[in-house]
Amino acid sequence: MASVFSGALQLADLDDYIAPSQECVKPIKVEKKPGKAAAKIQIEDDGSYFQINQDGGTKKLEKAKITLNDCLACSGCITSAESVLITQQSHEELYKALSFNKTAAPSEQKLIVISVSPQSRASLAVRFKMNPLETAKKLTAFLKNLGVHYVFDTTFSRNFSLLESQREFVKRFRRQTEDKRALPMLASACPGWICYAEKTHGSFIIPYISTTKSPQQVMGSLIKGYFAEQQHLTPDQIYHVTVMPCYDKKLEASRPDFFNQQHQTREVDCVITTGEVLKLMEQEGVSLSDVSAAPLDTMFSSTAEEELLGHSGGGSGGYLEHIYRYAAKDLFGIEVAEVQYKPLKNKDFQEVTLEKDGVVLLQFALAYGFRNIQNLVQKLKRGKSPYHYVEVMACPSGCLNGGGQLRAEGESSKELLQQVEQSYESVRTETPEANGSIQELYEQWLGGTASNKAGKILHTEYHAVEKMSTGFNIKW
Repeated sequence: MASVFSGALQLADLDDYIAPSQECVKPIKVEKKPGKAAAKIQIEDDGSYFQINQDGGTKKLEKAKITLNDCLACSGCITSAESVLITQQSHEELYKALSFNKTAAPSEQKLIVISVSPQSRASLAVRFKMNPLETAKKLTAFLKNLGVHYVFDTTFSRNFSLLESQREFVKRFRRQTEDKRALPMLASACPGWICYAEKTHGSFIIPYISTTKSPQQVMGSLIKGYFAEQQHLTPDQIYHVTVMPCYDKKLEASRPDFFNQQHQTREVDCVITTGEVLKLMEQEGVSLSDVSAAPLDTMFSSTAEEELLGHSGGGSGGYLEHIYRYAAKDLFGIEVAEVQYKPLKNKDFQEVTLEKDGVVLLQFALAYGFRNIQNLVQKLKRGKSPYHYVEVMACPSGCLNGGGQLRAEGESSKELLQQVEQSYESVRTETPEANGSIQELYEQWLGGTASNKAGKILHTEYHAVEKMSTGFNIKW
């Protein structure tokens, strides 16, 4: 039976993330004309829209599709400038860079480097029914066959992000009596959450957010800084692409904070999603299963051997676990053997508590998905948040379930996610403190863990965005 409702609609209660790969249809806007009553919209059983005028006449209306240019996980809308930046980042742009190198003079060619996230690798591994190492070797071969020069793993740069987050938390904890907004420290690795915080809660929430760069942007600094020096190149002579499980990483790479003014280049020139890597393969008529494996590039790895390493603590990077263990030992001298999670309202909101003699020493939480994020922010505003640290991620179930990941084919989304989680967790884990290569880079490249250079390269800042109409208050 068809339903009829007023032309004045309120889009509200957007309580969770809508993956860009899913169809998203916004209501039809009906213009009111002076002196005339509003038209009405009738929705037929098949989902088609009809505008009903005062004289009884009808007109079929087209659905307005929301694309990535219109809607991101952050807050339901982006600026036109951001829209342009997003369209500049796609697998087609990578093709252009590869094509340019084939025809340009040697002096004009760029060194093309791709950094792959472990979440994307796990998604591809499940799709092609391979283990993570085999997937990494075959993906390396596929990309190098296209003309890419180096393929790295962002697990390496995440070591820096974890170490910096740990030290930042302890500093904040020790100054909490002087700075009322030092805690809770909120994770900063998710650009969807950062964009939402800047646009929706601005100056209130920004002081709580960790200043540590995400693994993507630390990798950008490594490639355009240390790696460029090793290759005797300037940053603008390298074209750096990352493969991410998330569309919002495109916006993160486009932030002015990550632009090198001297060389007029971004730390990350282009971000493509896991799904876009699959499109590359389809356009080339290649199945990853059929590609011959190639040796891994081991410059940015913990060992000289072809071995994949990961971090414990879940598919979003393990920030909570690593900071929790480090803080427990550094602040209270307590060694934590196993982190015990306590699920609350749902699996995307869990607590971890450190107690001694009945006294709570540390209380951490993870909050995934915008429903939980909004609840967290409201508690903060009311002064009711009991937490010292919160691992915040925009996507329900975290990064392994990002909007840029491959979607289910023949199985349920839940089953696919479980398989991706198993693949992700199947590699050997290490603590960032145990990574000798990271310690060497701190000394040789950054001048020590507490140097000004380390602070400048491994940290960033956030900016309150002037309040504007968003998906939470747009009237149609």
